[in-house]
Amino acid sequence: MAFVVTENCIKCKFTDCVDVCPVDCFHVGPNFLVIDPDECIDCTLCEPECPANAIFSEDEVPEGQEIFIQLNADLAKQWPVITEVEKPLPDAEEWNGKEGKIEFLER
Repeated sequence: MAFVVTENCIKCKFTDCVDVCPVDCFHVGPNFLVIDPDECIDCTLCEPECPANAIFSEDEVPEGQEIFIQLNADLAKQWPVITEVEKPLPDAEEWNGKEGKIEFLER
């Protein structure tokens, strides 16, 4: 069972999770990270590292966020792997915790 990055990562893009991933399963887009479900080994290391609390086990994705399971799988095929920590987006703290950010997802 893979882990999934959900909506709260949009417009934040904290990369603390990338640093602890032993299999490099994170992929990076313009304002969002995703986890490749085929590469994720369900190690649980990334979940507590996310300052936005946006990472969940696939079977624990919050209600209303289920679309992100497929979105992670699809975008992981399109976006490059990220293996090093980067600075979060400049206004990440302002966006952290806001709801309804799916419309701001840049592909």
